[in-house]
Amino acid sequence: MNRTELIAEIKRKKSFLCVGLDTDMAKIPEFLKSSEDPIFEFNKAIIDATLPYAVAYKPNLAFYEALGISGMESLSKTVRYINSLREKVFIIADAKRGDIGNTSERYANAFFNNVDKKENYNALTVAPYMGEDSIKPFMGFDRAWVIILALTSNKGAFDFQMDVVESGERVFEKVLRISSQWGSIENTMYVVGATKADMLLDVRKIVPHHFLLVPGVGAQGGSLSEVAKFGMTDECGLLVNASRSIIYASKEKDFAQKAAIEAKNMQMEMSKLIKLYSKL
Repeated sequence: MNRTELIAEIKRKKSFLCVGLDTDMAKIPEFLKSSEDPIFEFNKAIIDATLPYAVAYKPNLAFYEALGISGMESLSKTVRYINSLREKVFIIADAKRGDIGNTSERYANAFFNNVDKKENYNALTVAPYMGEDSIKPFMGFDRAWVIILALTSNKGAFDFQMDVVESGERVFEKVLRISSQWGSIENTMYVVGATKADMLLDVRKIVPHHFLLVPGVGAQGGSLSEVAKFGMTDECGLLVNASRSIIYASKEKDFAQKAAIEAKNMQMEMSKLIKLYSKL
């Protein structure tokens, strides 16, 4: 999905919601656990219920890798299912890859040029610590996006990201400035945590037109209205992720319906914010 198509979906659905599929076997409803593939059955129900309100889905690979082969099979089925849907949906692999160039090339092919084309993702989160040669291999694929970690919402973000370097910039600002030269607004996004919403002003000074993937809204306490106020562009420029607040809205048989209600509530607020702060 290219930038024009992504913006068109945001405009059509009046939503910039990304649903995080951080699916934990310990948290899914008990009645699903007797099915052949509980993880996939849970994901499919969540996707079907929230599809009218979401423009993106973000499987967190750690939750699947931890289950071994069965978990990776559940992930594979989930991605293939999303890609089989009649409407276009943006799929983000939350994998936070980043390694030397030839290793990154293998990772890039795994996510963007898979042997089974039905398992390709639209975007991948990457860590920029190893520099340009670890990121560039991900940028060589048509209609594929690299989502670079910039300013995260965890407590440990203050260990490095806020440090001031010799240029007078903070580390996250240097990451934004330099990495924005590697790609373009057509293939690069940034992760900026919602719990640091006021700092989106500083982010937008450096990358005024790039899309931002914003986690931390919902269970983590980030404010959707503040994210839009400080980070939205004329073309929206945001994908706001919500995971636990949607997918675990209920542990009963109505889990999918409750997820749909939570997603719809977010979409309704997003619709108002799009009208207020963008030109879509």
